[in-house]
Amino acid sequence: MATRVDVSGSIRMAVAGRADYLRRAVRGRGSERDELLLGAKSVLAAMAAWVLARYLLPPTVSTFAPFTALVALQATVYRSVRDCIQYLLAIVAGTALAAALAAVVGIHGWSFGLLTLIALCVGRIRRLGRQGIQVTIIGFFAFSSGQGRIDYIGHLAASVFIGALCGLAAHLVLAPARHVHHRQQAVADLYAAMSERVDGLAETFEGSDTDPERVREWRRDWRRLSADCEHVRRTIDTEVENSRLHPRPHPAGTDLALPRARDAITVAERSMDHLRSMTRTLDYALDSEELTNLPGSFRTAFGSVLREIATTMREIGQIPPTDPDGLADRIDDAAAELDRVQVHERAAAEAPPAAHTLQGTLLTDAGRLLAELRTGHHTLAHRP
Repeated sequence: MATRVDVSGSIRMAVAGRADYLRRAVRGRGSERDELLLGAKSVLAAMAAWVLARYLLPPTVSTFAPFTALVALQATVYRSVRDCIQYLLAIVAGTALAAALAAVVGIHGWSFGLLTLIALCVGRIRRLGRQGIQVTIIGFFAFSSGQGRIDYIGHLAASVFIGALCGLAAHLVLAPARHVHHRQQAVADLYAAMSERVDGLAETFEGSDTDPERVREWRRDWRRLSADCEHVRRTIDTEVENSRLHPRPHPAGTDLALPRARDAITVAERSMDHLRSMTRTLDYALDSEELTNLPGSFRTAFGSVLREIATTMREIGQIPPTDPDGLADRIDDAAAELDRVQVHERAAAEAPPAAHTLQGTLLTDAGRLLAELRTGHHTLAHRP
């Protein structure tokens, strides 16, 4: 009975998840709608290719048409054309090998083994990409089912051509949507999330009561945001690829916006390394109770520096920044404030040696973070 309840609950959760997925796809533009449209185009293109192939060609080769239509329908037009060309080259290579061996040595077990060996070697050619295995598969069909006959190979090639035509036509009629603004917004959201957590770090240093669990939660957040960086980078790379061979006019500023977004992600990844180090130091200081030894003046001043860094990060996330010169001044002001804190820390004598070590570690992390932000801002501001 318990197993039945668990299965029923799992089914309901799966159905609810798919329903929520469909609602998101219908409600607005995004990856869900893109995937839904790609699935619909795949169904229509495969159906049209199969009907045409069944009407025009022998049934023995009609299956290749819908399969080729699916190969020709990838997430981007560029990827579709590339995979389609690679598949056609694999078809040519496989059928040519089958026809040549059948004509020269005949249909035998050992000649089939020879075909397999040669086809596998040819399929490893880098230019064939993921379609290299199709050299062997098509060779098997042409050799076994078609007996290497030219008429079979001609019908097979015609079926593949029909499938490629249907698949690419579906992409040209309803090309994949462009999401340049969404990619920029994803970068801005990422920087906003980082800025929010840096503000939290500043509040922790400025306050007298620190929650260790909250600091550990930030450490988990940095790992999650690092994964988000990688995800956003992949979506930006996909959008850059989507701009190639796209039949629709490019939105204004696309050529600059996407490379800037990718550079901003690089800055975020490098900055997060220093933020992880800073948060880890804070976590260790809480466990060892060394944080209580930090002078109140240092904690207040360091918190002020972190707030400047948080504001800077939020502005860098806007691509391009609303005020590049003002942002550079803000970074310089934060660096100057950090220098003043460092000078004061060296001159202070009331803190124990362990506190000086902790202060030095925190200041080093903050200095490296500011240097990373300055370099990143310079790269973004001067990108052609």
